[in-house]
Amino acid sequence: MGLLKGGINEIIATTAFNAAPMGIHLRDKKATMVLFSGSHTVENIRRDGWLVANFIHDPVLYVRTAFEDLPREMFVGEPVGDTLVQRLAAADAWAAFTTTIERTTPEVTVVSLSLQKEIIEEAVIYPVNRGFGSIIDATVHATRYQKNRDPKLKELIEYHTGIIRKCGGNRELEAMDLLMGYIGQS
Repeated sequence: MGLLKGGINEIIATTAFNAAPMGIHLRDKKATMVLFSGSHTVENIRRDGWLVANFIHDPVLYVRTAFEDLPREMFVGEPVGDTLVQRLAAADAWAAFTTTIERTTPEVTVVSLSLQKEIIEEAVIYPVNRGFGSIIDATVHATRYQKNRDPKLKELIEYHTGIIRKCGGNRELEAMDLLMGYIGQS
């Protein structure tokens, strides 16, 4: 798989006009995802059997897709074989997969992915930015914190906001402010 690298690849997944930040696990050339059972993403995968991984470097979009639905005009239809899938219009690159549900528990659904098509829309180099990485981590913690208000998660979010303030650019700072508003910490 050309776009995916070993380990967990942070992407924004799209399914049927739905977008959410997720991790694709790539180990031994096998791509899988662990999703929250009952989510819109799992429902769409069960119904449609596809998912698109959007490679994008916009921290605000990662935060928005974690907490809200995007308007349909932010999606683009792409033919992949006999299926019309939706990707994000702003994606630098994207990869379309067929999906197979491997197992389901009350908490999670494990899905395997089979690559069907991958496209680089724009070749862009982004330098490593600790602020961007901390937005990803803070967003993961915030989605869980929003559900259970665990003080340990709040401490992790605060740790990452310190890094964002120190290392992030304007877009990371905007994403941080948005994230804090979603969890009631603005």
